[in-house]
Amino acid sequence: MSAPPLASPAPRSAGWRGRLSRAPRSAGRVLLTTCTVFVLASILTFALGALSGANPAAAVLGDQATPADIARMQHQFGLDRPLYQQFLGWLGHALTGDLGTSWFTSVPVADSVRLALPVDLSIAGLALVFAVVLGGGAGITAALHSGGRIDRAVTAVCSVLSTLPPFLIGIVLIVVFAVQFRALPTGGYIPLDQSPGEWLRYALLPAFALSLDAAASIARQLRTSLVGALRENYVTGAALRGLSARRVLFGHVLRNAAGPALTVLGMSVPVILGGAVVTEKIFNLPGLAQLSLQAAEQHDIPVIQGTLLVTVAVVLVANLAVDAALTALNPAARRGGQRGRRAQREAS
Repeated sequence: MSAPPLASPAPRSAGWRGRLSRAPRSAGRVLLTTCTVFVLASILTFALGALSGANPAAAVLGDQATPADIARMQHQFGLDRPLYQQFLGWLGHALTGDLGTSWFTSVPVADSVRLALPVDLSIAGLALVFAVVLGGGAGITAALHSGGRIDRAVTAVCSVLSTLPPFLIGIVLIVVFAVQFRALPTGGYIPLDQSPGEWLRYALLPAFALSLDAAASIARQLRTSLVGALRENYVTGAALRGLSARRVLFGHVLRNAAGPALTVLGMSVPVILGGAVVTEKIFNLPGLAQLSLQAAEQHDIPVIQGTLLVTVAVVLVANLAVDAALTALNPAARRGGQRGRRAQREAS
């Protein structure tokens, strides 16, 4: 009996066409979710300011202000309108880049954010690089020595680091590297565009302090995923085909196991930004956290609302980037889609 004819492989272009056809639907769902979260966050941000009870007119004009002066100032700030009108007006201006004006300095909030945001982005970006390098290296090393002394040592170090707050790590780093060895400055900031070398010297300690907790989480998650992936049948098959251990690890296993670690990386962005509140104070960094703290001390509601809204936007953009990376590193979903398309062709 003759053997059945072999099915001809689907053309590569068909896989790309199917992937591209699914991309708009997936991107649309992600964007819809992101926009929904942004709107809800903007409502909460505005509500915090509206319900704070702060009276900018009385604060700006002082105790000698008359009721007529306060009413005039409230009209100037638009605080005599209904809350929903205030919110719609604030959100509409914010979407165009106008975050309002400080009640006390009369400086546009967008200008203040434009000066402070690069500090946070550069420090947080360097911290994420440290977290990926340190956490990825530790997770891979622990997985390759699963059950051994190195694995136990990495797990113990990660457990300790995850309990230490960034400000405590920052103080230790200052004492060791700035006071004892005098290798790095104790604080301050130099913009990246002025001097990359000096920026790195000033950014190393705060970025390293912010990165260790994220690095520990990435290492533990990556180690767990890799240990499970290294036991899969395709790893044994790849080794039998003569593929080198390095190629199997970085070309196949790491790609399949990196998804949970990427998710942890995305969750680390708000943690790093939140830790910057204290870290910026310790290292004297003129970032969004310091801007928010100064505004909170003065009850400067427009500045608080602007910095919170920008922080939410940064976190959402980071999550979108992580979602895109997860989609690119999800071969199981692509294989499932290819099997579904083959079944549809056979049924037709």
